[in-house]
Amino acid sequence: MDWLSDVWHDVTNPQPAPSTTATLITAAVVLACLVIPSVWHIARHALTIVHEAAHAFVAVLVGRRLSGIRVHSDTSGLTVSVGKPRGPGMVATAAAGYPGPAIVGLGAAWFLSLGYTVGVLWALLVLVVLVLVQIRNWYGLWAVLVSGAVLVAVTVWGSSDVQGITTHAVTWFLLLGAPRAVLEMQSQRRGLRRSGRQDTSDAGSLGRLTHLPGGFWVAVLLLVCLGALALGGWWLLSAR
Repeated sequence: MDWLSDVWHDVTNPQPAPSTTATLITAAVVLACLVIPSVWHIARHALTIVHEAAHAFVAVLVGRRLSGIRVHSDTSGLTVSVGKPRGPGMVATAAAGYPGPAIVGLGAAWFLSLGYTVGVLWALLVLVVLVLVQIRNWYGLWAVLVSGAVLVAVTVWGSSDVQGITTHAVTWFLLLGAPRAVLEMQSQRRGLRRSGRQDTSDAGSLGRLTHLPGGFWVAVLLLVCLGALALGGWWLLSAR
């Protein structure tokens, strides 16, 4: 009970924010990770986990039955849900993936602007645990367990400085990585078109569901992600 009381105290009490310089340096390091292919390939798995969690959350929210989540070594993922193959619920489920990391990052940025560093860490841990119970492949299990182990180590044993830098790094990664992933999807769509194969991306699925061009959905998803980046970045930089 004492441990739970300590955790609750840490979650509900604000912690000092890193300096503006530290926040900017963290953002620059994260941005570098996004443009270095080998680093991006590894870090991309974390974005995929949140992407698939967003699909799963909205699927349950609209009344679909969740069958499981897969995360693959090529950083792709798959969330399977059962329900009507068309209609608003399916459109919402398909649209949720790419904005998911941006929305989670935006929420984290808001809480960090209020000083709730430990609260953000625990919220991320809850997200990882919820994904863990739905994982249906071994590689996905490994990826989620590694992500969870890192968060546990920082949350339980990290100093306040380590916790602050880590939460800001994760938040910047979600905010900056979300539009990067949308642009990557568009690049993959071009490759599929050139090869004459069906567009299996989320934008392609949304195009078939709504009879609107896939490019329209790419633009919508990108605008949402960029909007979250602008607002979330402002919150992070103004949190003093």
